[in-house]
Amino acid sequence: MDDATGNDTWLGEGFFRTADQTPDAPAISIGGCEVSFAALRDKAWAIAAAHSEAEPQANGLTAILGMHTASAYAGILGALATGNGYVPLNPKFPADRLTYVLRHSGCAAVVIDREREGMLGDVLKDIEGLNLIFADRDDVSDLQRDYPQHRVRCPVPDSTGTDRPRPAPEVPAYVLYTSGSTGTPKGVAVSHLNLRHFLDTMTAMFDLRPTDRFSHLFDLSFDLSVFDMFAAWEVGACMCVPAAEEALIPTEYARRERVTVWFSVPSVAVMMQRLKQLEPGRFPDIRLSLFCGEALQWDTAGAWMAATPNAELHNLYGPTEVTLACTSYACGENDAGDDVVPIGSPMKGLKALVANADFEEADPGETGELLIAGPQVALGYWKDADKTAQAFVTHPTSGERYYRTGDVVRRPSEANGPLRFLGRIDNQVKIRGHRIELGEIEAQLRNASQGHRAVVLGWPVRNGQSQGLVAFVETAELDEDTLISALARNLPD
Repeated sequence: MDDATGNDTWLGEGFFRTADQTPDAPAISIGGCEVSFAALRDKAWAIAAAHSEAEPQANGLTAILGMHTASAYAGILGALATGNGYVPLNPKFPADRLTYVLRHSGCAAVVIDREREGMLGDVLKDIEGLNLIFADRDDVSDLQRDYPQHRVRCPVPDSTGTDRPRPAPEVPAYVLYTSGSTGTPKGVAVSHLNLRHFLDTMTAMFDLRPTDRFSHLFDLSFDLSVFDMFAAWEVGACMCVPAAEEALIPTEYARRERVTVWFSVPSVAVMMQRLKQLEPGRFPDIRLSLFCGEALQWDTAGAWMAATPNAELHNLYGPTEVTLACTSYACGENDAGDDVVPIGSPMKGLKALVANADFEEADPGETGELLIAGPQVALGYWKDADKTAQAFVTHPTSGERYYRTGDVVRRPSEANGPLRFLGRIDNQVKIRGHRIELGEIEAQLRNASQGHRAVVLGWPVRNGQSQGLVAFVETAELDEDTLISALARNLPD
């Protein structure tokens, strides 16, 4: 592979290389059917051709209105094949939120899978002039009448990717919108260079193989989904997509698909544990288990290791702003200590600084805010220089660029000891792995109640982890159903 400044930093490189080398190998398993690398590549090229036919634009952004369908994955690859980054629009989110993301991101095109065609009008609202690519249509004449203010296209069959533009390493491969404290989402822009370092690190650390079968339990708007797709395709492995009803309790799915590389938030394992789905030896095919997105309890880790007797278990940590994961801790069977599994040590090429308010490093055994530096630190917040300057800072002595995670950790007392996560310094909580700004919910409640005061808390809390949310609003003029309806129009579930 070329060095990190060459074209091989491009996020799509691994997939398209694999499709050329092993075209008949399965790229995804979905709905009981396997889709080969060649079939997914051809679909991606057809979508890319439709985009370029409408209005060529490299280094822009393409929105993906789709979920766990072959067309949604082809849409992502097709966007990359045009030289664009992608912006996932989660169909589970309120239409108003998706409209904001579409407008704020400045996407020139939207790829829509068949299942989401019915909600497109609610998302577009008064936006005009987009390239609308209907991924599952071969005739869009009726849709051209429905959307006269846009350029409506369908995939162009028998297209090839010989003229694929290669974006610069420093441009966004994707922009993912996360919860924002002001009541509006903020877009995290992650570059091809960021992702190349992450994928190279993960492939080397965990010996990922073409014979592996990867789980896929994350929505496309969740950054951890990027590992499922591109780490698998990088090495020529198959990504296994569960049915929607299997994602929360994926026991039978994992056994049926013979998953070998498992990646989820810990709360999935907790739910399986509560339902007594983690009997010893239940998942003999799994050889690598990765957890990320929220605190992992030792009790759950122990039950999981018993259920996966042939697997290594690693607890990962990393905000979206540092490209999925930046620290790792290998769990051992006799390794239990505190209630929460440590988050470990920085991955190769990254630096962790446990700092006080004056940017001074905490003493061994002391606590402070965790800051991360290195090639996985994201570009910043899309079209928001002020927030970027607040969160991405330059060290006054070394000149290195650090991301302020807002997480409180304990610096290890011993040399080479693990970092231990303790909590947040701001107004964020994590529920089912999703980072939630309580201030965003409070802002929406104030809007819904005509400016009355509102407070939102994470509750109940078990082992330092919020299990849900509770809100208090100072008003007698609106009932609970009215407030909940207002939140549902603007916030994800």
